[in-house]
Amino acid sequence: MSAPTRRPDRPTAGTFGVSTGRRTAYLVVLVVVPQVALVAAVAALWGRGIGPRDLVIAAVMYAVSIFGISVGYHRLLTHRAFRCRRPLRIALTVAGGLALQGPASLWAAEHRRHHKYADRPGDPHSPWAYGESGPALLRGLLHAHVGWFYTARRRSDRRHWVPDLLADPDIRRLDALYPVTVAASFLLPAAAGGLWSGSWAGLWSALFWGGLVRYAVVHHVTWSVNSVAHTFGDRAFDTRDRSSDVWWVALLTFGEGWHNWHHADPTCARHGVRRGQLDPSARLIRMFERAGWAHDVRWPDPRRMAARRTRAADDGPEPGEAEP
Repeated sequence: MSAPTRRPDRPTAGTFGVSTGRRTAYLVVLVVVPQVALVAAVAALWGRGIGPRDLVIAAVMYAVSIFGISVGYHRLLTHRAFRCRRPLRIALTVAGGLALQGPASLWAAEHRRHHKYADRPGDPHSPWAYGESGPALLRGLLHAHVGWFYTARRRSDRRHWVPDLLADPDIRRLDALYPVTVAASFLLPAAAGGLWSGSWAGLWSALFWGGLVRYAVVHHVTWSVNSVAHTFGDRAFDTRDRSSDVWWVALLTFGEGWHNWHHADPTCARHGVRRGQLDPSARLIRMFERAGWAHDVRWPDPRRMAARRTRAADDGPEPGEAEP
């Protein structure tokens, strides 16, 4: 089992120093604003609840954001688990940007570094960063979930980790246009609410629920993969880190919470490979493949699964899901 990391900001290859001002901006935008939005949402739910129109708009924006991160940023761009036609690649990258977790190349750079050093010195967000005692683990969970945006004094150098993405003209353009994507992430639900209701009140209400609250929920849900799914849950496959399967994280992230197999085989397009592990993101990739929009999909290899299994079990892949 991996030794605990004692310095989460330890200099490693392919990183650069981050100024206090930039880290403070991360703290405000990525940590403080989502918390304020969630507190406001609880107050609003307690007072008058959420109407069906806002619920639909928020749900659609949530689905687009989660699929954008899980299928676009994660499985396509970071791990190259499949290839697809240019229009779909652009659409998935834009959808990932709507989740408001940074430009595609920066997100992929941080995640590739995470895999190289998972739960060891150099991992940007391991919950085991401060040790294994109760207080140390609580501190580590906070660090892995939200704290690393501010405490990490070094970030991943895109030239080192994602030269392939930087060489892609489409990704470079979308990275440069990321501020426009950020604006669209809030303007789209607001416009939908205003047009649907025919009122300014509907616009502001949809902006709150489908914009701010959705933004906060998406962040906490996806960050749970970094924190919860590296601390609790089941581990059916042998890895050098503490990645695990947490069913409720998988439910909320459309399959990303089946994290153990993902670390055992990062380039696999399906993360939930055991019986009963539903993986909507993999099913979406399957739909793209059958439509002819995606190709060279890396589906689970039963032989590799058997080699990495840590205990005997009759919970193999669901029929028809492991085959390409």
